[in-house]
Amino acid sequence: MTVEYQPIGEGILVVTLNRQERLNALDSEAKHELAEVWQRAQQDHAVRAIVLRGAGERAFCAGSDLKEIEVTGETVSSDVLARALPGVGNDLSKPVIAALHGHTLGLGISLAIHCDFRIARHDTRFHFPEVQHGMLSGFSAVTLPSLIGEAAALDIMLSARKFDAQKALAIGLVNQVVDDAYASSLELAVRLASHSAKAVEWTKTLLLAERKARLRRQMALVDQARQDVMLGR
Repeated sequence: MTVEYQPIGEGILVVTLNRQERLNALDSEAKHELAEVWQRAQQDHAVRAIVLRGAGERAFCAGSDLKEIEVTGETVSSDVLARALPGVGNDLSKPVIAALHGHTLGLGISLAIHCDFRIARHDTRFHFPEVQHGMLSGFSAVTLPSLIGEAAALDIMLSARKFDAQKALAIGLVNQVVDDAYASSLELAVRLASHSAKAVEWTKTLLLAERKARLRRQMALVDQARQDVMLGR
């Protein structure tokens, strides 16, 4: 399994992307695994808070596996990709914290964006390289402006510029920059898990109701865009 599902007690689930030889880049199999993990977590009554992290010291997630896409000429369907992102193609009312470090690129940023909290280690480096490779980060294009504003979203997605954790903090992409993102994420998860589960789940549902509706409305447009961009590669 590329995606590890590890309950650690106190209502906390740790989900680990573990493909260190590829900087935790996700191939099609891993995207299907992620989709199953979020569904399982939603149905698991013991889970009250989730931490998403990348294995190893070098990367949270280096995005989609470009080598696989180059060999096959294909990527997963929009439906599978949506379900691989927490709360996009699935219902996920439990809070999710992204513990970020090292390379956080493309789909890696998309995963983080669709988590509820983003805690970055000082060495985290962000980059949306899709436009450089004739690819698209469609769901992030829908969600990101509501997080950091339209101007900042246009800047980082169209320019494909690289930026560091302090820049991410300044534009509101991450909540904190710390020495140990995983430890800080676990600390937050313990706090969240200690609250009323029903109150937390309903509060998250209400806070994100408009985002969820917006993603549903734009699903067909995202699918059209992804297919058109892939055909033009």
